[in-house]
Amino acid sequence: MVKINFLKITFLGTGTSTGIPIIGSTHPVCLSIDKKDKRLRSSIMIEWDNFKYVIDTGPDFRQQMLYSNCNSLNGVLYTHEHADHTAGIDDIRPFCYRKGELSIYAHQRVLKNLSIRFNYIFKKEGRYPGSPSVNPKIVKENTPFKLFNLEVIPISYLHDDLQVFGYRFKDFAYLTDLKTISDQEIMKLKNLDILVLNAIRIEPHFSHLNLQEALTLIRKINPKKTYLTHISHKLGFHKKVQSELPKDVYLSFDRLELFLD
Repeated sequence: MVKINFLKITFLGTGTSTGIPIIGSTHPVCLSIDKKDKRLRSSIMIEWDNFKYVIDTGPDFRQQMLYSNCNSLNGVLYTHEHADHTAGIDDIRPFCYRKGELSIYAHQRVLKNLSIRFNYIFKKEGRYPGSPSVNPKIVKENTPFKLFNLEVIPISYLHDDLQVFGYRFKDFAYLTDLKTISDQEIMKLKNLDILVLNAIRIEPHFSHLNLQEALTLIRKINPKKTYLTHISHKLGFHKKVQSELPKDVYLSFDRLELFLD
């Protein structure tokens, strides 16, 4: 197998479903002038060799592709079907125009949901001219798969009672919209260099980890470093929260780039 020299991770968005600032909000965090308090909907880009994939295409996907100067994409991995993670799927069109069919990877349930909501994309016949062209790939629990020369390990967990996939690439893992996870799945996350994990706010939430729950899970997984994402304005100001976090736990922010050997 060809050796992968490094992974580059770009945080395209680090906010929760409403983003920050929330439309019309006068909350102090929404009024902050600190760029790190401005958060688009959560997504990352992962790059290695000459390959680029994104995890999730939320409503801000077009804006994220423009500011990251991304002109080529090999595919999309989806965590689950909620709109803040999928609503930007139509904006994969420019990549399809250049390269043709784009592979999208998701749970079979998620692919079915997308095929209903965006039926014009998934039609085999009579497709609307100019609509995106996709090649759906089913992701299954306990079944690693390959993106060219990179192995991907799906991590399954619950978002309230909805199954969601996170993904592990080498010694990096991305988990968002997590509330509960089994010990069996945690075993797949051992010996990580970097973990990305959701932490929505200080107060408890019915379908997301709050900050204390995230810190407890981080101690259990024990990665070398953790970056928190899917953050709401209720977590607080970036600068203040970061100053209070334990060693080797960081708040992610939009446009942050990480490199892994």
